[in-house]
Amino acid sequence: MLGERCGRPGSTAFTIRFDGARTALGLHAEDIAQVGAALAALGLSPPRPVLVLVGGAAGLSPSDADRVRTTFSSGLVPVLQRLGAAALDGGTRSGVMRILGETRAAATASFPLVAVVAAGTVRLPEERSAAEKRAELDPDHTHVLLVPGDEWGAESPWLARAATELAGPAPSITVLVNGGEISYSDVALSVAAGRPVLAVAGSGRTADELAEALRGGPADERAVQLVRTGLVHAVPVDDPSALGRLLADALGRPDAQRSNPSS
Repeated sequence: MLGERCGRPGSTAFTIRFDGARTALGLHAEDIAQVGAALAALGLSPPRPVLVLVGGAAGLSPSDADRVRTTFSSGLVPVLQRLGAAALDGGTRSGVMRILGETRAAATASFPLVAVVAAGTVRLPEERSAAEKRAELDPDHTHVLLVPGDEWGAESPWLARAATELAGPAPSITVLVNGGEISYSDVALSVAAGRPVLAVAGSGRTADELAEALRGGPADERAVQLVRTGLVHAVPVDDPSALGRLLADALGRPDAQRSNPSS
């Protein structure tokens, strides 16, 4: 049964109402070991291909954002829609998360776009008096999993675990666009889960450090260590068709058995 108000930890799913009649299905989660059950309560069940989007929020420059928007609209969103995949990200109304939400909406795509957010870092639409330091949720996401934490990055282990649970035996991939310090943790968690990472070169910061490490150039030692796993690859930000091909190859393998892609 769905509620109309903000739920509390352990509650059932509830409806989040944004301006403009947009809604998302939300749920508070407490135990990371039960994240699969939490996703199921949101109507999301494995197996299905999964893309994890990590990277820049406030650190994305306007020029980089414009290039990313073109790359998403031409190379990322069409592939996710065609494969009936799900996309997971940090879900705030900023940076790459906002761009993915807006490009998905502009394409009238139907694939699930799931926000995995630390509850103490965001405010729900009805929480008008919430602290200013708390961010807005992006209204173009379809599902919101609110997890424990009051600091940025607290959601990272949950994001990685949720992707693994939702994919099940189907393939998954992480796409890194731009990114700061938290992105190193996000990439490391994906690598630890055996999930390949695609760094969008030319989008700035952490993604460019990984791309430089792949080329053998001078780079942050963390990037060098991640590249040595063999799970990190790069694609140019200005080549949407290359991104689309790589995603289709990674997520559309014959062993990607999917059930009810429209759910």
